[in-house]
Amino acid sequence: MNERLIIAGFGGQGVMAMGQLLTYSGMIEGKNVSWLPSYGPEMRGGTANCNVTISSDPVGSPVVIEATTAVVLNLPSLDKFEDSVVPGGNLMINSSLIEKKAERDDINVYYIPANEIANEIGNARIANMVMLGAYIEITGAIKIESVYEAFGKVFGETKAHLLPINKDALKRGAEVVREQMKVNA
Repeated sequence: MNERLIIAGFGGQGVMAMGQLLTYSGMIEGKNVSWLPSYGPEMRGGTANCNVTISSDPVGSPVVIEATTAVVLNLPSLDKFEDSVVPGGNLMINSSLIEKKAERDDINVYYIPANEIANEIGNARIANMVMLGAYIEITGAIKIESVYEAFGKVFGETKAHLLPINKDALKRGAEVVREQMKVNA
């Protein structure tokens, strides 16, 4: 298994938190992992992306050029990273903020209304967790239980009370793509 992932969006959308959760989860499972953050010049509202590799083999470089999956949370990220996905790979689009459709037909595309789901749950800040749940359902790169364990490492004990709402977001993201997979099967 060699999952090479690009996660991209605006600063403040939880891009880095998703990457860290995946990385810690991979470590918990004894996998080889890397996480490489990249920020635009602005603190919030600027661009942010990270490269994550989860592999059964040693990771040669933290830089992801040919992604097996790209998770894009805003339109500039879709425009920038759609072509980075390898043929047969996965492109996950936050359809709450991106109305544009993917241009490629040689990849698997999933449209997840992450912000809408997060608002339904009651916290707009967990849209990234909706996307993470969808990602885990699509790829199976890590176990959901590992994310629960990694949550405390990434967010600290002061945020432990937020784990239940985040579990709900992960579950809802998985449900959305499960339905899309049935339709596309």
